[in-house]
Amino acid sequence: MMDRYQMDRYQTSPVCPPTPYEQRRLAALRELDLLDTAPSEAFDRITRMAARLFDLPVAAVSLTDSDRQWFKSRVGTPHSEIPRRPTPCATVTESQALLVVEDMLDHPELHDSLLARDGVRFYAGAPLFTRDGYCLGAMCVLGMAPRQVTAAEISTLEDLAAMVMAQIELQHALGRLDPISGLPNRTQFIEDFNDLCRDRAPGSRGMVLMFNLANPDELDAAVRVMGVGYIDAMLTEAVELLRAFLGDGRTIFHVGATRFACIIDSGHERADDQPGQHEQNDEHELAVARLRYMLADHADHGRARFVTTATFGLAPFVVGQASAIDVLRWCHGAAHDALAKPGRVSVYDPQHDDLYKRRFALLNAFGTALERGDQLHLVFHPRVDLRSGVCLGAEALLRWTHPELGPVSPAEFIPVVERSSLIRATTAWVIEHTLAQLARWQAAGLRMRVSVNVSPANLVEDNFAARVIAAVARHGVPAQCLELEVTETAVMEQHQRSAAALHTLAAAGILLAIDDFGTGYSSLSYLQKLPADVVKIDQSFIGSITVDERTRVLVATMIGMSHSLGYRVVAEGVETAEVLDALHWLDCDEVQGYHIARPMPAAAFIDWYQEHVA
Repeated sequence: MMDRYQMDRYQTSPVCPPTPYEQRRLAALRELDLLDTAPSEAFDRITRMAARLFDLPVAAVSLTDSDRQWFKSRVGTPHSEIPRRPTPCATVTESQALLVVEDMLDHPELHDSLLARDGVRFYAGAPLFTRDGYCLGAMCVLGMAPRQVTAAEISTLEDLAAMVMAQIELQHALGRLDPISGLPNRTQFIEDFNDLCRDRAPGSRGMVLMFNLANPDELDAAVRVMGVGYIDAMLTEAVELLRAFLGDGRTIFHVGATRFACIIDSGHERADDQPGQHEQNDEHELAVARLRYMLADHADHGRARFVTTATFGLAPFVVGQASAIDVLRWCHGAAHDALAKPGRVSVYDPQHDDLYKRRFALLNAFGTALERGDQLHLVFHPRVDLRSGVCLGAEALLRWTHPELGPVSPAEFIPVVERSSLIRATTAWVIEHTLAQLARWQAAGLRMRVSVNVSPANLVEDNFAARVIAAVARHGVPAQCLELEVTETAVMEQHQRSAAALHTLAAAGILLAIDDFGTGYSSLSYLQKLPADVVKIDQSFIGSITVDERTRVLVATMIGMSHSLGYRVVAEGVETAEVLDALHWLDCDEVQGYHIARPMPAAAFIDWYQEHVA
């Protein structure tokens, strides 16, 4: 008999407000995310072992909540939970000590417990302690007859409790540690950041540093060529680099595939203790200088220096004014901005953040506009034969009127859409509505050519050419009335697939134009093989031909070369009479620009067209 473990005077605790310890204990329990979770074989295996070792019918891993005992694992009982009091498990939790009840009938205060009503007479429970010393509940065994325990059995029960806690900590760690680097992950960063904010005075300042080892394209290329093992080695090296720079006292978090973060305390306790703007800038500049030095060393000696572009992003924050998610997003944006900076280090700029937010909001709103259709419309920018002044057709341009923001500039929303998956559906919308307009004009006795811009993503779509050809036939529009404008870059990015689509379109009679000529690859070996009909010289060249002789010579060369390859030449961005006259002398074929006419809705364009047609 083990008298020191027996409950000679079992007393239940009166209901009272939770003590500070109890509040922290419950917080630790909830942090582990164990309550009301699905059964786990890892815990059930321990529970079954306990029942066999003690030769008892009932065993459980019991967690003590504020008002109940919840069984993470159980054998021999139908209950998933029971009231917290009166139960022996509650006493284990409150006393933080092992408890043995040899016979419940000897303790009247337990007669009303659900366990007693089920016929339970014997109980033994060992406390489940976290590393911080909080008792979560008990590993317990129960029997239907009175029983005594030996010292060996007590030791076994304590070992089983230790096994339960090891499993709990393992599961918790798997949710908080990155499996490759072994560092705390994004979830742990958020928790630690929130803890810092609770411990620090509102208005205190700090900074989060993010190290991004590679951008997505570099990561993809490295995996394709070297395999994931190479990436793992790069990550290990990056961690060693950061630890050497930050020192052992800093916690490094693995918050993304190739991104690491660290919370840095600036040392300023309150907002009214903050230095002036000049001093803050000096502080940031010092941090930037040190990080640039680190990156320079990485560039000289790092394993991945030839295949990745490492960057740093810094995000200052004020306690109480930013969430962990916000700060991570700021760091990510700053690290991305750093790609365009000489030292590859950038400090978060709220103005840039506002710009990114607006772009993201516009992208979401444009998706809705594309689905509804009533916010979008086309305008038509005339193209004129330079020698005769006759309007040959127009370029169809997309316009968007947001229900709240009003007209959104295409210079703002088109680049955002082009970088997203929406560009394919956008091009399809423009082609469909352009063909519908051409069909209406044709029915009214008007026949002209209208061009539509096509993105690189369109040219590599499955069956893009076939779908355009089918749409032309469906609307009953002559194929030569539709012209598709593609940039040199679009053709060169995936030349074989792009060229195949263009040849299919040309074979069907659809006209093709090379847009923004002179700004892309300008590879003559490819251009001479394209089935294009028109070259459109980019407006960045045209505007200065009257004031810059070198540009004038360059444009003259492009026009002569294009003519020699059989292309008709269009000059974009004609905005003055002087430029128009210069293009006459340079033997350009067509012109387009504000000096000729601005883009206009379909009805206004027809009026203009009829005034400028032979």
